[in-house]
Amino acid sequence: MDQDVNITIIDREGVEHQVQAPTDMNMNLMEVCKAYELPVEAVCGGMAMCATCQVYIKSDHDLGESNPDEEAMLWEALHVQDNSRLGCQIPISDDLEGLIVELAPEQ
Repeated sequence: MDQDVNITIIDREGVEHQVQAPTDMNMNLMEVCKAYELPVEAVCGGMAMCATCQVYIKSDHDLGESNPDEEAMLWEALHVQDNSRLGCQIPISDDLEGLIVELAPEQ
């Protein structure tokens, strides 16, 4: 059984990165970006307190509702769009197979 999902991450220059994210390590999207050395600052370390891991969801994946902490942070963040989410709040699971995200501009 494959323990990885395939995710496309578009960096700030428009370059697509095809990455494999493990579903068995309790990681989130921000941590996957860091593991692949993509330019995600993640100042707060994944606590939903800085929005430096903000991404735009480009595919039709249902990621569920944002939690109150994520909603509050996105309310204060720059460059927010209707499809904005915090990468640190997106746990890697089988449901993310084929996910496409774009890194938001730096704050």
